Amino acid sequence: MMIVFQDYYGYDVRLSFSDHPFSRHPKHVFVICRYDNHWLLTNHEIRGWEFPGGKVEEGETAEQAAIREVREEAGGIVQTITYIGQYEVKRPNETIVKNIYFAYVAFLEQRESYFETNGPVQIEHIPDDVTTDGRFSFIMKDGVWAYTKQELQRRGMI
Repeated sequence: MMIVFQDYYGYDVRLSFSDHPFSRHPKHVFVICRYDNHWLLTNHEIRGWEFPGGKVEEGETAEQAAIREVREEAGGIVQTITYIGQYEVKRPNETIVKNIYFAYVAFLEQRESYFETNGPVQIEHIPDDVTTDGRFSFIMKDGVWAYTKQELQRRGMI
């Protein structure tokens, strides 16, 4: 099943919860995290609250990148990680493909630097509609989070 919508900036997005429908080797990751019965987000210095994520570096798999990004951006040490799906964003000059992962974090380590973020944010509940909540990043305000939350509920993971 393919879900099609537009993101926060009006770009076309295709989302699927099947096995790597857009790329076997995506260049980006998005990691939905749980820690101590809370959602674990990161506070991006510019964008606001969002789940950890970023680019896959040379020589690493997307799963390795996901684990690294959680540690770098939120100080989270991943206990388990599961591939959930993939999405593709078509921008005028590029197409971005991201793997979506769901991770349970075993513990948080204090870090001197959280790279582009101000460190971890733990919240018990993410509002159903974050589009008008200024604390949240634009990354949380399109359909990716909402549809993935439904998929995680469907699978009994949350």
